[in-house]
Amino acid sequence: MKQYRVLTINPGSTSTKIALFEGETCLFSKNVAHDAQELAKFKTIPDQLPYREKTILDLLAQENVDLSTVDVFVGRGGGLLAMEGGTYAVTELLLEHARTCANGVIHPAALGSQLANAFAERYGKQAMVVNPPDTDEMQEIARVTGIKGVNRMIHLHALNLKETAIRHSKEVLGKKYEECNYVVCHIGGGVSVSAHRKGRMVDGYDNVGGEGPMAPTRCGAIGVAELLNYIEKNNLEFKDVRKLLTSSGGFVSHVGISDAIEINRRAAAGDRHAEMIWKAMIYQLAKAIGAMAAVLEGKVDGILLGGGMVHNAELVQSLKDYCGWIAPVTAYPGEFEMEAMAAGANRVLNGEEELKTYTGKLVWEKFDWE
Repeated sequence: MKQYRVLTINPGSTSTKIALFEGETCLFSKNVAHDAQELAKFKTIPDQLPYREKTILDLLAQENVDLSTVDVFVGRGGGLLAMEGGTYAVTELLLEHARTCANGVIHPAALGSQLANAFAERYGKQAMVVNPPDTDEMQEIARVTGIKGVNRMIHLHALNLKETAIRHSKEVLGKKYEECNYVVCHIGGGVSVSAHRKGRMVDGYDNVGGEGPMAPTRCGAIGVAELLNYIEKNNLEFKDVRKLLTSSGGFVSHVGISDAIEINRRAAAGDRHAEMIWKAMIYQLAKAIGAMAAVLEGKVDGILLGGGMVHNAELVQSLKDYCGWIAPVTAYPGEFEMEAMAAGANRVLNGEEELKTYTGKLVWEKFDWE
Protein backbone atom coordinates (compact mmCIF):
# COMPACT_ATOMS: atom_id res chain seq x y z
CA MET A 1 0.00 0.00 0.00
CA LYS A 2 1.50 3.33 -1.07
CA GLN A 3 2.20 5.95 1.58
CA TYR A 4 0.81 9.16 0.11
CA ARG A 5 1.73 12.62 1.38
CA VAL A 6 -1.26 14.60 2.62
CA LEU A 7 -1.39 18.15 4.02
CA THR A 8 -4.38 18.66 6.30
CA ILE A 9 -5.80 22.10 7.10
CA ASN A 10 -8.25 22.81 9.94
CA PRO A 11 -9.13 26.52 10.37
CA GLY A 12 -10.47 27.67 13.74
CA SER A 13 -11.70 30.96 15.14
CA THR A 14 -8.25 32.28 16.08
CA SER A 15 -5.87 29.71 14.64
CA THR A 16 -5.32 27.25 11.81
CA LYS A 17 -4.04 23.73 12.44
CA ILE A 18 -1.91 22.20 9.72
CA ALA A 19 -0.24 18.79 9.55
CA LEU A 20 1.73 16.88 6.95
CA PHE A 21 1.32 13.11 6.82
CA GLU A 22 3.00 10.33 4.89
CA GLY A 23 0.57 7.48 5.17
CA GLU A 24 -0.33 7.37 8.87
CA THR A 25 2.93 8.99 9.98
CA CYS A 26 2.76 12.67 10.93
CA LEU A 27 5.87 14.41 9.56
CA PHE A 28 4.99 17.92 10.70
CA SER A 29 2.24 19.52 12.78
CA LYS A 30 1.63 23.10 13.83
CA ASN A 31 -1.17 25.22 15.24
CA VAL A 32 -0.74 28.65 13.63
CA ALA A 33 -2.11 31.41 15.88
CA HIS A 34 -3.70 34.43 14.22
CA ASP A 35 -3.59 37.82 15.89
CA ALA A 36 -7.12 38.85 16.90
CA GLN A 37 -6.52 42.47 15.84
CA GLU A 38 -5.35 41.28 12.43
CA LEU A 39 -8.45 39.11 11.95
CA ALA A 40 -10.65 42.02 13.03
CA LYS A 41 -9.56 43.91 9.88
CA PHE A 42 -11.57 41.50 7.72
CA LYS A 43 -15.29 42.14 7.35
CA THR A 44 -16.18 38.54 6.52
CA ILE A 45 -14.61 35.12 7.02
CA PRO A 46 -13.98 34.62 3.26
CA ASP A 47 -11.98 37.87 3.32
CA GLN A 48 -9.49 36.12 5.64
CA LEU A 49 -8.48 33.61 2.98
CA PRO A 50 -5.39 35.37 1.50
CA TYR A 51 -4.11 36.27 4.97
CA ARG A 52 -4.43 32.72 6.31
CA GLU A 53 -2.93 31.26 3.13
CA LYS A 54 0.14 33.53 3.33
CA THR A 55 0.60 32.80 7.05
CA ILE A 56 0.60 29.06 6.39
CA LEU A 57 2.92 29.32 3.39
CA ASP A 58 5.40 31.47 5.34
CA LEU A 59 5.46 28.98 8.20
CA LEU A 60 5.93 25.97 5.94
CA ALA A 61 8.75 27.77 4.14
CA GLN A 62 10.47 28.45 7.48
CA GLU A 63 10.18 24.77 8.34
CA ASN A 64 11.50 23.75 4.90
CA VAL A 65 8.31 21.84 4.06
CA ASP A 66 8.25 21.30 0.29
CA LEU A 67 4.61 21.42 -0.78
CA SER A 68 5.45 20.19 -4.26
CA THR A 69 5.91 16.73 -2.69
CA VAL A 70 2.33 16.68 -1.36
CA ASP A 71 -0.07 14.36 -3.20
CA VAL A 72 -3.35 15.82 -1.92
CA PHE A 73 -4.52 18.75 0.22
CA VAL A 74 -7.41 18.13 2.63
CA GLY A 75 -9.39 20.89 4.37
CA ARG A 76 -12.11 20.91 7.00
CA GLY A 77 -15.42 20.96 5.15
CA GLY A 78 -17.34 23.70 6.91
CA GLY A 79 -20.26 25.64 5.44
CA LEU A 80 -21.75 22.77 3.44
CA LEU A 81 -25.26 21.35 3.31
CA ALA A 82 -26.01 18.04 5.04
CA MET A 83 -24.57 15.00 3.26
CA GLU A 84 -23.67 11.39 3.96
CA GLY A 85 -20.24 10.67 5.37
CA GLY A 86 -17.17 10.05 3.24
CA THR A 87 -14.37 11.79 1.36
CA TYR A 88 -15.40 14.41 -1.20
CA ALA A 89 -13.56 16.05 -4.08
CA VAL A 90 -13.40 19.83 -3.81
CA THR A 91 -15.47 21.09 -6.74
CA GLU A 92 -16.63 24.55 -7.78
CA LEU A 93 -20.09 23.88 -6.29
CA LEU A 94 -18.57 22.78 -2.99
CA LEU A 95 -16.38 25.90 -2.95
CA GLU A 96 -19.37 28.14 -3.72
CA HIS A 97 -21.30 26.70 -0.77
CA ALA A 98 -18.28 27.01 1.51
CA ARG A 99 -17.78 30.66 0.53
CA THR A 100 -21.44 31.50 1.21
CA CYS A 101 -21.77 29.20 4.25
CA ALA A 102 -24.77 27.52 2.65
CA ASN A 103 -25.62 25.70 5.89
CA GLY A 104 -26.08 29.00 7.72
CA VAL A 105 -23.19 28.38 10.13
CA ILE A 106 -20.67 31.23 9.91
CA HIS A 107 -17.43 29.62 11.05
CA PRO A 108 -13.80 29.64 9.80
CA ALA A 109 -14.08 25.89 9.15
CA ALA A 110 -15.64 27.01 5.86
CA LEU A 111 -12.16 28.19 4.84
CA GLY A 112 -10.82 24.61 4.99
CA SER A 113 -11.87 23.54 1.52
CA GLN A 114 -10.94 26.95 0.10
CA LEU A 115 -7.40 26.79 1.50
CA ALA A 116 -6.98 23.18 0.35
CA ASN A 117 -8.12 24.20 -3.13
CA ALA A 118 -5.78 27.21 -3.23
CA PHE A 119 -2.77 25.02 -2.44
CA ALA A 120 -3.93 22.26 -4.81
CA GLU A 121 -4.22 24.72 -7.70
CA ARG A 122 -0.82 26.22 -6.89
CA TYR A 123 0.89 22.81 -7.07
CA GLY A 124 -1.33 21.01 -9.57
CA LYS A 125 -2.66 18.45 -7.06
CA GLN A 126 -6.02 17.26 -5.70
CA ALA A 127 -8.12 18.85 -2.94
CA MET A 128 -10.59 16.98 -0.72
CA VAL A 129 -12.73 17.22 2.42
CA VAL A 130 -13.47 14.31 4.76
CA ASN A 131 -16.63 13.74 6.85
CA PRO A 132 -17.63 17.43 7.02
CA PRO A 133 -19.32 18.87 10.16
CA ASP A 134 -22.75 18.53 8.53
CA THR A 135 -22.43 14.81 7.87
CA ASP A 136 -25.94 13.40 8.35
CA GLU A 137 -26.65 9.67 7.99
CA MET A 138 -29.61 9.53 10.37
CA GLN A 139 -32.22 6.85 9.73
CA GLU A 140 -35.62 8.25 8.82
CA ILE A 141 -37.52 7.08 11.90
CA ALA A 142 -35.08 9.02 14.09
CA ARG A 143 -36.16 12.27 12.43
CA VAL A 144 -39.74 12.17 13.72
CA THR A 145 -40.76 14.48 16.59
CA GLY A 146 -44.10 15.07 18.29
CA ILE A 147 -44.81 18.16 16.16
CA LYS A 148 -45.72 17.81 12.50
CA GLY A 149 -43.28 19.82 10.40
CA VAL A 150 -40.58 19.90 13.10
CA ASN A 151 -38.09 17.20 12.16
CA ARG A 152 -34.79 16.25 13.75
CA MET A 153 -31.51 17.16 12.09
CA ILE A 154 -28.16 16.51 13.71
CA HIS A 155 -24.85 18.31 14.07
CA LEU A 156 -22.12 16.09 15.48
CA HIS A 157 -18.33 15.87 15.63
CA ALA A 158 -18.59 13.53 12.66
CA LEU A 159 -14.93 13.66 11.63
CA ASN A 160 -13.62 12.47 14.99
CA LEU A 161 -16.55 10.14 15.74
CA LYS A 162 -16.24 8.17 12.53
CA GLU A 163 -12.44 8.05 12.56
CA THR A 164 -12.45 6.74 16.14
CA ALA A 165 -14.82 3.97 15.07
CA ILE A 166 -12.78 3.17 11.94
CA ARG A 167 -9.55 2.90 13.95
CA HIS A 168 -11.10 0.82 16.74
CA SER A 169 -12.58 -1.60 14.21
CA LYS A 170 -9.23 -2.14 12.48
CA GLU A 171 -6.81 -2.01 15.41
CA VAL A 172 -8.84 -3.64 18.21
CA LEU A 173 -11.43 -5.88 16.56
CA GLY A 174 -9.58 -6.65 13.32
CA LYS A 175 -12.72 -5.80 11.35
CA LYS A 176 -14.02 -3.16 8.98
CA TYR A 177 -16.06 -0.24 10.32
CA GLU A 178 -18.88 -1.44 8.07
CA GLU A 179 -19.04 -4.73 10.01
CA CYS A 180 -19.47 -3.20 13.48
CA ASN A 181 -21.97 -1.41 15.73
CA TYR A 182 -20.83 1.28 18.17
CA VAL A 183 -21.93 4.01 20.49
CA VAL A 184 -19.32 6.71 19.93
CA CYS A 185 -18.93 9.87 22.03
CA HIS A 186 -16.92 13.05 21.60
CA ILE A 187 -16.59 14.74 25.00
CA GLY A 188 -14.89 18.11 24.77
CA GLY A 189 -15.99 21.75 24.48
CA GLY A 190 -19.01 20.26 22.73
CA VAL A 191 -20.47 16.82 23.39
CA SER A 192 -21.65 14.34 20.75
CA VAL A 193 -23.21 10.93 21.44
CA SER A 194 -23.95 8.82 18.36
CA ALA A 195 -25.08 5.37 17.23
CA HIS A 196 -23.11 3.74 14.39
CA ARG A 197 -24.59 0.73 12.60
CA LYS A 198 -22.50 -1.06 9.97
CA GLY A 199 -20.59 2.05 8.88
CA ARG A 200 -23.39 4.61 9.12
CA MET A 201 -24.09 7.11 11.90
CA VAL A 202 -27.81 6.29 12.13
CA ASP A 203 -28.70 8.47 15.13
CA GLY A 204 -27.22 10.95 17.57
CA TYR A 205 -27.94 14.01 19.64
CA ASP A 206 -27.85 17.42 17.94
CA ASN A 207 -25.13 19.12 19.95
CA VAL A 208 -26.00 22.64 18.76
CA GLY A 209 -29.77 22.19 18.78
CA GLY A 210 -30.36 21.64 22.48
CA GLU A 211 -30.39 17.84 22.54
CA GLY A 212 -28.56 15.29 24.67
CA PRO A 213 -26.17 15.88 27.58
CA MET A 214 -25.09 19.33 28.72
CA ALA A 215 -21.59 20.39 27.74
CA PRO A 216 -19.17 23.02 29.05
CA THR A 217 -20.84 25.74 26.95
CA ARG A 218 -24.12 24.09 25.86
CA CYS A 219 -27.30 23.50 27.81
CA GLY A 220 -28.28 20.11 26.37
CA ALA A 221 -31.85 18.83 26.58
CA ILE A 222 -34.35 20.85 28.63
CA GLY A 223 -38.11 20.43 29.05
CA VAL A 224 -39.86 22.83 26.66
CA ALA A 225 -42.34 24.03 29.29
CA GLU A 226 -39.59 24.80 31.79
CA LEU A 227 -37.58 26.63 29.14
CA LEU A 228 -40.62 28.72 28.17
CA ASN A 229 -41.14 29.64 31.83
CA TYR A 230 -37.45 30.58 32.10
CA ILE A 231 -37.66 32.75 28.97
CA GLU A 232 -40.75 34.55 30.27
CA LYS A 233 -39.37 35.00 33.79
CA ASN A 234 -36.08 36.47 32.55
CA ASN A 235 -37.56 38.36 29.57
CA LEU A 236 -35.16 36.68 27.16
CA GLU A 237 -34.92 37.34 23.44
CA PHE A 238 -34.33 34.75 20.72
CA LYS A 239 -30.60 35.56 20.59
CA ASP A 240 -30.29 34.91 24.34
CA VAL A 241 -31.82 31.45 23.99
CA ARG A 242 -29.54 30.69 21.03
CA LYS A 243 -26.56 31.52 23.25
CA LEU A 244 -27.75 29.04 25.88
CA LEU A 245 -27.80 26.37 23.18
CA THR A 246 -24.33 27.08 21.84
CA SER A 247 -22.13 29.21 24.09
CA SER A 248 -23.51 30.23 27.49
CA GLY A 249 -25.23 27.05 28.73
CA GLY A 250 -23.85 24.07 30.66
CA PHE A 251 -20.87 24.76 32.92
CA VAL A 252 -20.88 28.43 31.90
CA SER A 253 -24.50 28.93 32.98
CA HIS A 254 -23.97 27.18 36.32
CA VAL A 255 -20.52 28.28 37.50
CA GLY A 256 -19.38 30.86 34.95
CA ILE A 257 -16.51 28.89 33.40
CA SER A 258 -16.11 26.20 30.74
CA ASP A 259 -12.80 24.73 31.96
CA ALA A 260 -13.35 21.12 33.06
CA ILE A 261 -10.01 21.06 34.91
CA GLU A 262 -11.05 24.09 36.97
CA ILE A 263 -14.48 22.55 37.63
CA ASN A 264 -12.76 19.47 39.06
CA ARG A 265 -10.38 21.58 41.12
CA ARG A 266 -13.29 23.46 42.66
CA ALA A 267 -15.15 20.22 43.32
CA ALA A 268 -12.10 18.74 45.08
CA ALA A 269 -11.89 21.91 47.19
CA GLY A 270 -15.42 21.34 48.48
CA ASP A 271 -17.54 23.32 46.01
CA ARG A 272 -20.72 21.22 46.04
CA HIS A 273 -22.26 23.07 43.08
CA ALA A 274 -19.25 22.42 40.85
CA GLU A 275 -19.16 18.76 41.94
CA MET A 276 -22.85 18.27 41.20
CA ILE A 277 -22.64 19.86 37.75
CA TRP A 278 -19.64 17.67 36.81
CA LYS A 279 -21.38 14.52 38.00
CA ALA A 280 -24.66 15.55 36.34
CA MET A 281 -22.93 15.87 32.97
CA ILE A 282 -21.50 12.35 33.33
CA TYR A 283 -24.93 11.06 34.40
CA GLN A 284 -26.53 12.63 31.33
CA LEU A 285 -23.79 11.15 29.12
CA ALA A 286 -24.53 7.71 30.52
CA LYS A 287 -28.27 8.09 29.82
CA ALA A 288 -27.53 9.18 26.26
CA ILE A 289 -25.21 6.22 25.71
CA GLY A 290 -27.94 3.90 26.96
CA ALA A 291 -30.43 5.42 24.53
CA MET A 292 -28.07 4.97 21.58
CA ALA A 293 -27.49 1.35 22.65
CA ALA A 294 -31.27 0.89 22.45
CA VAL A 295 -31.21 2.31 18.90
CA LEU A 296 -28.77 -0.51 18.08
CA GLU A 297 -31.10 -3.03 19.79
CA GLY A 298 -28.38 -3.86 22.30
CA LYS A 299 -26.07 -5.18 19.58
CA VAL A 300 -23.10 -3.01 20.50
CA ASP A 301 -19.51 -4.01 19.76
CA GLY A 302 -18.06 -1.19 21.81
CA ILE A 303 -18.61 2.16 23.50
CA LEU A 304 -15.89 4.54 22.33
CA LEU A 305 -14.99 7.77 24.14
CA GLY A 306 -13.02 10.57 22.46
CA GLY A 307 -12.42 14.27 23.04
CA GLY A 308 -10.39 16.40 25.42
CA MET A 309 -12.32 15.59 28.61
CA VAL A 310 -11.56 11.88 28.14
CA HIS A 311 -8.11 12.64 29.60
CA ASN A 312 -9.99 12.72 32.93
CA ALA A 313 -9.70 9.26 34.50
CA GLU A 314 -12.71 9.81 36.79
CA LEU A 315 -14.99 10.54 33.84
CA VAL A 316 -13.84 7.42 32.00
CA GLN A 317 -14.22 5.19 35.05
CA SER A 318 -17.67 6.60 35.84
CA LEU A 319 -18.89 5.86 32.32
CA LYS A 320 -17.45 2.35 32.57
CA ASP A 321 -19.36 1.89 35.83
CA TYR A 322 -22.58 3.19 34.27
CA CYS A 323 -22.35 1.55 30.86
CA GLY A 324 -19.77 -1.26 30.94
CA TRP A 325 -22.57 -3.83 31.14
CA ILE A 326 -23.70 -2.80 27.64
CA ALA A 327 -20.36 -3.30 25.88
CA PRO A 328 -16.63 -2.74 26.49
CA VAL A 329 -15.81 0.94 27.04
CA THR A 330 -12.61 2.19 25.37
CA ALA A 331 -11.09 5.64 25.86
CA TYR A 332 -9.34 7.57 23.07
CA PRO A 333 -8.36 10.86 24.78
CA GLY A 334 -8.09 13.87 22.52
CA GLU A 335 -9.12 13.80 18.90
CA PHE A 336 -8.11 12.37 15.53
CA GLU A 337 -9.29 15.25 13.35
CA MET A 338 -6.01 15.86 11.49
CA GLU A 339 -5.31 12.12 11.27
CA ALA A 340 -8.88 11.53 10.09
CA MET A 341 -8.53 13.93 7.18
CA ALA A 342 -5.26 12.32 6.09
CA ALA A 343 -6.67 8.81 6.52
CA GLY A 344 -9.72 9.60 4.38
CA ALA A 345 -7.53 10.85 1.54
CA ASN A 346 -5.23 7.82 1.80
CA ARG A 347 -8.19 5.42 1.68
CA VAL A 348 -9.34 7.04 -1.55
CA LEU A 349 -5.89 7.14 -3.13
CA ASN A 350 -5.30 3.47 -2.25
CA GLY A 351 -8.66 2.40 -3.70
CA GLU A 352 -10.21 1.41 -0.35
CA GLU A 353 -12.91 4.07 -0.56
CA GLU A 354 -14.68 5.83 -3.41
CA LEU A 355 -14.18 9.58 -3.82
CA LYS A 356 -17.61 11.22 -3.63
CA THR A 357 -19.02 14.25 -5.41
CA TYR A 358 -20.84 16.94 -3.45
CA THR A 359 -24.32 17.45 -4.91
CA GLY A 360 -25.31 20.58 -3.02
CA LYS A 361 -28.64 18.96 -2.21
CA LEU A 362 -29.73 18.20 1.35
CA VAL A 363 -29.35 14.51 2.12
CA TRP A 364 -32.89 14.67 3.56
CA GLU A 365 -35.49 17.47 3.54
CA LYS A 366 -38.92 16.31 4.69
CA PHE A 367 -41.35 13.41 4.87
CA ASP A 368 -43.50 12.62 1.85
CA TRP A 369 -46.69 13.60 3.68
CA GLU A 370 -45.50 17.16 4.34
